[in-house]
Amino acid sequence: MNKKIAFIGLGNLGIPMAKNLIAAGYHLQVYNRTASKAQELDQASITVCSTPAEAAAEVEFVITILADDAVLTEVTTGANGILKTMQKSALHISMSTISPQTSEELLAAHQEAGTGYLAAPVFGRPEAAAAKKLWICVSGDAEAKKPAEDILNAMGQGIIDFGETTGGANVVKLTGNFMIMASLEMMAEAYTLAEKNGLDRQQVADFFSSTLFACPIFQNYGKFIAAKNYEPVAFKAKLGYKDARLALALTQKSEVPAPLVSLVNTRLLTQVAKGKGDSSDWIAAFGEGVSEDAGV
Repeated sequence: MNKKIAFIGLGNLGIPMAKNLIAAGYHLQVYNRTASKAQELDQASITVCSTPAEAAAEVEFVITILADDAVLTEVTTGANGILKTMQKSALHISMSTISPQTSEELLAAHQEAGTGYLAAPVFGRPEAAAAKKLWICVSGDAEAKKPAEDILNAMGQGIIDFGETTGGANVVKLTGNFMIMASLEMMAEAYTLAEKNGLDRQQVADFFSSTLFACPIFQNYGKFIAAKNYEPVAFKAKLGYKDARLALALTQKSEVPAPLVSLVNTRLLTQVAKGKGDSSDWIAAFGEGVSEDAGV
């Protein structure tokens, strides 16, 4: 197999994902709006490109991990987008958190161009990406999944197939992120309630995360909320707000009443409205928000 692939998006997740692909022996044709981010990668294993189209030229696989639907659409179908140069039968592996509707629209654009598209959003923070511990959800054409396996396995600990409807994995990603946000709100409220009643919130958090709620979300995210430690910023609040908006829009389109989705959307919107969308982690939107409301 040709070991040269395109990789577009060198953010907090993209960098460790790219490093794992390099460690697996791939040479990356990389593009990022801030070109200097490529300096964090092994220079002998990358070719820095000036446009997405340049990155996508003469490769069988194009990976994108980008901030939102609009950026991904521009990178795919824009004047300098990957569809300008992608080879016939080449595959676009889209790993961004986007709406299922955008995924379906991108699939149609790829079909018109004679190229392939696979939805493959991921679960995991940057430290999980660095440890090759991402969970990767896929959906789309069955024939596109098998060729992508080696590449995806180089970045994650498991690939879960959610069928041939292209937007399926994107629905899973939005519902999963909503569940994380709802858990953050729940932990922030519970630990703050304990604190206001004279208890050590850290002790309470340790108890729950080792007994009733002994799972990664409560053990990993919970430690930040318990300690009121929201740095370093691994996932910006404005990106969390984007995900909450997408989840809220999906509930409305699906006619599913979901009061908790509205709550977490408002919590993140509040953080963005305070001017902290770029400077704070999405965990802080819940931890700080509840603490401020409670006066502690």
